[in-house]
Amino acid sequence: MSNPTYSLPLEEAALRDRLRQYKRLIELSRDLALTLNLDTLLRRIINIAVELSEAEAASILLYDESTCHLHFRNSTNFDEQVTNGINVPLEGSIAGWVVTNRQPVIVNDAHNDPRFSGIVEKATNYHTSSLIGIPMIYKDRMLGVLEVVNKTRDTFTTDDVDILMVLAAHGAIAIQNTRLFHQSDLIAELVHELRTPLTSLNAAAYMLEQPEVSAEQRSQLAGTIQKESSRLNDLVSAYLDLARLESGRAVFEPTQFDIGPIIDECIRLVESMAAENEIRLVQELEPNLPMLSADEKKIRQVLLNLISNSVKYNHKGGNVLVRAYTLPEEFIISVEDTGIGISPDARPYVFEKFYRTPEGEKAAPGTGLGLSISRRIVENLGGHIDVASRPGEGSTFSVHLPLR
Repeated sequence: MSNPTYSLPLEEAALRDRLRQYKRLIELSRDLALTLNLDTLLRRIINIAVELSEAEAASILLYDESTCHLHFRNSTNFDEQVTNGINVPLEGSIAGWVVTNRQPVIVNDAHNDPRFSGIVEKATNYHTSSLIGIPMIYKDRMLGVLEVVNKTRDTFTTDDVDILMVLAAHGAIAIQNTRLFHQSDLIAELVHELRTPLTSLNAAAYMLEQPEVSAEQRSQLAGTIQKESSRLNDLVSAYLDLARLESGRAVFEPTQFDIGPIIDECIRLVESMAAENEIRLVQELEPNLPMLSADEKKIRQVLLNLISNSVKYNHKGGNVLVRAYTLPEEFIISVEDTGIGISPDARPYVFEKFYRTPEGEKAAPGTGLGLSISRRIVENLGGHIDVASRPGEGSTFSVHLPLR
């Protein structure tokens, strides 16, 4: 879409100011092109948008083509845990109108515009009086919407639209490049990890074709094929989860919920695995725990991964203790086991993609993605996850989330 032209002559001072803005934009665009971390990139785009448009705040909503949903990803005036997961409908919202029409829009009286949904305003208690919505498009592919809110002086103009359209174009290219960089890196690692189960499957299939193989050996080979097929399925599923998280396409839906039933459910799901090795599962919940504000499904995913790991890498007859308690500013869930532990040399790498400790590889099969996925989820919810461990004695993984 070509930018509109305006016949009114610009005053000399205004022209100089506009040239200064474009010069500044060129300088900043070089920086965007070199940024390969998606969160860092999005923060830089919205900070530049505030500077160039003289707005109070800016935000980016990413568009998911598969679900046709818009969701908040970054904002200058709120922490990520406040806005992450806010879904904005395509119908009945200004951002949705921008996506549907693939055009920018100026709204200088938001509350009197029928397209204004007020979803974000209700969630954040931040008053919106005016805004600009800019489509972020890469080669006809809709990536999202850049919004600036509340002009600090006068009102938003077509000059603001022009400068933001250029920024959005550069930003869309940078976002796509960042996604492709991480996807290619992740795919290379995935291909490497696929080789081991594929080699096992190929060897088992070859042996099954040999006439001298006994019935007992055929049964063992069938078991190998089943085990490696399951491993491949787990690996691909985990890879897709991680790819969504790293590309910014994962949607978070924060709600308020009681952590107790979630812990109960996760423990029930691993009880049979624990019983095989006589592992005792215990939980301790601080009395009168407050409701947790987070994405319930993703917290369940994190806890299930941590608890199942504590069972999988435990000693026969060991214990797993799941605790939930609060500190002045944090809601903490910890999973403590009496298992094989993690060596000091391996500890710094346990949250990296596809990394498996030497002790873990000997003890049980795994994808090496569970902890990386868990860390990304917790960080997207505004928290962090850490580990304390002693080799041969056990490990404690602790999830720290904002209390409010």
